[in-house]
Amino acid sequence: MISDKKFVELKSKLEFHYKNFDKSKISPDPLEFPHRFKHERDIEISAFISSAFAFGNIKQIMNVLEKIHAKIGSSPFDFVMNFSPSKEYFSNLKHRFYSSQDIDALFNSLRKIYSRNDNMEKFFIKSDSMKSNIQSFSKEMIDLCSINGKTSLGIKFMFPNPEKGSACKRMNLFLRWMIRKDELDFGLWESISPSQLIIPVDVHIARISQKLKLTTRKNISWNMAEEITNNLKKIDPVDPVKYDFALCHIGIRKIKF
Repeated sequence: MISDKKFVELKSKLEFHYKNFDKSKISPDPLEFPHRFKHERDIEISAFISSAFAFGNIKQIMNVLEKIHAKIGSSPFDFVMNFSPSKEYFSNLKHRFYSSQDIDALFNSLRKIYSRNDNMEKFFIKSDSMKSNIQSFSKEMIDLCSINGKTSLGIKFMFPNPEKGSACKRMNLFLRWMIRKDELDFGLWESISPSQLIIPVDVHIARISQKLKLTTRKNISWNMAEEITNNLKKIDPVDPVKYDFALCHIGIRKIKF
């Protein structure tokens, strides 16, 4: 339980770091890649791919995303719409649990989505519940990425189920980029409020949140993500996840809070 005095101090520090971690301090972060584009569908696709690969060592993440973006070129949307899995664009590329076949399957699934929808927002948003949306989205993506009814371990890892306890960090990261709007996040999706977002929890967010008493939980999970988010709502009920970038990079860069 945070005392009133500590609460005021925490709010002041969070606001300071939120303002301090502006676009000039974006690097190194996967969010750099969608900022290279101007058109909404290019931004959306780059953001989705960048968030999907946002796990592991930051140098490895940036390296593999550079290689992917070199392949998809100046228009990710055009690349997706002209994608053919038979060409094996990513035959020599992998990232931890993801094989080159997983990457091909991911891009092929995006081709199917954009062939039927103007954007991913229409495909993703099914209800006001973020947890429910992520759950149904993950199921649909697994179905789209499966080959002959078989789903690889990489694809299963790519699209986890919050109902099974996953914090769904990468999906919540993508949603933050799409729904919030400031100089870091794009705010392209307007059918759902930033107040409904859940903070993307990785080891950095978990550690600093435990230290700041934003969570009492020891294990990273959906419940931990909800608890942290609910405590941040006491500080900013309209936009609680705005502190995510700063908190994460404080952890990555080993900066004193």
